[in-house]
Amino acid sequence: MGMTDVEAVWRIESARIVAALTRFTGDFGLAEDAAQEAVAEALVSWPLDSPANPAGWLMATARRRAIDAIRRRTALQDRYALLAADSAVGPAVGSAVDEVVDPDRIDDDVLALMFVSCHPVLSPESRVALTLRVVGGLSSEEIARAFLVSVPTVQARITRGKKTIAAAGVPFEPPPAAERRERLGGVLSVLYVIFTEGSTATSGDRLLRPDLAYEAIRLTRTLAALQPDEPEVHGLLALCELTAARFPARTGPDGSPILLEDQDRRRWDLSAIRRGLAALAKASARGLGPYGLQAAIAAAHASAPSVEATDWDRIVILYEALGRVAPSPVVELNRAVAVAMASGPAQALAIVDELIASDRLPGSHLLPTVRGELLARLGRRPEARAELELAARLCANRRERSVLLRKAATLG
Repeated sequence: MGMTDVEAVWRIESARIVAALTRFTGDFGLAEDAAQEAVAEALVSWPLDSPANPAGWLMATARRRAIDAIRRRTALQDRYALLAADSAVGPAVGSAVDEVVDPDRIDDDVLALMFVSCHPVLSPESRVALTLRVVGGLSSEEIARAFLVSVPTVQARITRGKKTIAAAGVPFEPPPAAERRERLGGVLSVLYVIFTEGSTATSGDRLLRPDLAYEAIRLTRTLAALQPDEPEVHGLLALCELTAARFPARTGPDGSPILLEDQDRRRWDLSAIRRGLAALAKASARGLGPYGLQAAIAAAHASAPSVEATDWDRIVILYEALGRVAPSPVVELNRAVAVAMASGPAQALAIVDELIASDRLPGSHLLPTVRGELLARLGRRPEARAELELAARLCANRRERSVLLRKAATLG
């Protein structure tokens, strides 16, 4: 068994192992450290002697590492005496796993792990790093690559996150019913941040980081299985599936972006669209929330044969509804784009100019991008060119920037 086998098993099992160890030790930081030590040990020993039950081997080794760490903490001598009673002989792999993993609890434990990793006491950066590391099983290197930061930065976020959780005495259990919905919103927003960074990289040389987007989908599916009665979890899952369905058509062979109106819709992933529409149906059982409304907008695009044949009036109405439940300048800007398609560029320009007047998106390249498009459609070419050049200066993603400059050049 090579390094990739260890990583594959870890990616699938990490959440269950860390969750079970946290339940067993009562210490999230200790559990995560012990699990990482077990992975390091597997990388050395599996190539020489691969275990019959890799997941069980990781669980048992991590548990042994956790007991060693507790042994070293003399203050916890009394707790260790309790633990040692059932494992003094050095248990066989099977029994160690059976003692730790109660299959009925494991789902609750993985859910608790998601809530702890996304806890409001943590900084947004720590929430994302911990969720990807602890629940998703990504390495610090993979997280650093995905977010274009250094490995020590990621490691510092994870360490700081674990210390903050310990200092705040965050309990290892899903939150009580009264605050669960609000806390669930926090988990969803972390998953959404991970997905959006994968679906339009904010900076760097690549438009898409599909591995990151698909990781967010995998985590959202896990959450939907654990919280099947929460419509917004299905709403986020639908939004991610329907957005990812367009990935194959969004970039050309050289990696340059292809805009929605120019995409070859035959390349859209039909099975992802089907999964997305099924999730959207579950989400809409009790009226759509913000993620469900965004998913409904994505569904209107996904089910249209072309830009012209898209139901733009419906999309405008959905953006208006979204603006009421989750107002934001980006929603307003997207509404302007839909209004331009439904009722023409002049009406849309009024919405954009109002956003500029209220200065609600300072420094964003999105405003001048849309304004440039609208001015071009109104035949105001010199003004349009100036806006697109401004957008290019503000845009940190190299791929998007070159598209903007190409467009500006055609308006000379």
